[in-house]
Amino acid sequence: MPDTKKQRNKHIFLFLRIALVSAGILWVATRIGQQQKWGDFIEYFRRINIGVLAVTLIIFTIGHIIISLRWWILLKTQSIFIGLWPAVKLYFLGWFYNNFMPSSVGGDLVRAWYVTRHTDKKFEAALSVFVDRAIGLLSTLVIAVFFYSVFLRGQAVPGQRTAEKQNGLFKFIVDHKFIFLLSAVSIAAIFCGLLINRVTRKKLINIWTKIRVFCISMLVKFKNAVVIYCKNPMAIIAVFFLTVMMQIIVITGFWLLGRNMGITVSIKYYYVFFTLAWVVGTIPVSIGGAVVVEGFLVLLFTQITGLEEPAAWAIALGQRAVWMITSLPGAIIHLTGGHLPGEQKGMHLPKDFSVDYNKTVD
Repeated sequence: MPDTKKQRNKHIFLFLRIALVSAGILWVATRIGQQQKWGDFIEYFRRINIGVLAVTLIIFTIGHIIISLRWWILLKTQSIFIGLWPAVKLYFLGWFYNNFMPSSVGGDLVRAWYVTRHTDKKFEAALSVFVDRAIGLLSTLVIAVFFYSVFLRGQAVPGQRTAEKQNGLFKFIVDHKFIFLLSAVSIAAIFCGLLINRVTRKKLINIWTKIRVFCISMLVKFKNAVVIYCKNPMAIIAVFFLTVMMQIIVITGFWLLGRNMGITVSIKYYYVFFTLAWVVGTIPVSIGGAVVVEGFLVLLFTQITGLEEPAAWAIALGQRAVWMITSLPGAIIHLTGGHLPGEQKGMHLPKDFSVDYNKTVD
């Protein structure tokens, strides 16, 4: 029964994510159609030079290889030696899953699952994937904050709300403070009621005990892995700068693509907006950040630079197209079994693949 309920919840969550993406696509199509600017929107893509597009794809592919090198360094720090080329293939496989597979399996989980096939240090190998992602997010935020501080701080924002409107949320909370207080008291009362009841109290204690034991076990392994990383600060510094370098050259590639479309927005906005959108896109509410990343980019470009919506959507969807094209090698790697150790070639993900964390971290 618990497994059935877990599967049902997973399918519901997947359905909601797909529904969000579908609704977002319909909204964008309707929005552009209502403004009668389909011709302007398509014209931006007609301007793209094949040579410029090819350069953008090459730049982005090089960026993927740099990120694979970053992850490979993290693996070596944990004394996990799987080779740079297998790491590259696993990274491209994860990128393909992020962009194409309509499932609840993220690319990071796929990488974490398959890298454990290459080593006996399963927990450390899986942890390296999430350390890799954490460093990526941190460096992305650093780039966004740096370029914002240098170029955009104090700049007047076209269409920015007045101070009175910005205080609207605070005013709403103050005006409805009784409702918020009543909600908090109700939640506290329900929780206390569960604790008072003997049966529910026993269940809560059992749940808490299992969570505590699991967390302690994971914290011990996590602490040991972090100690190893801390003993190799140069590796972490190298990984950080590799990430910064990758993101700068990739965003520069998107700026070149935008210029080729005839969009003359300064590159400084690209460095801030793209990095922020990538961070927002990690929130798991859609498939591969679809619609979320694009919508956030359009919001930033239109509200801050005054760019027209068709041009902003062209930039956002141009990025998505580059993402999807450069992830296609991951499909080839999956079909040929290139992501597996030599003795496991030909094995693929089951149709209803899910990661068992207990097995992964043992």
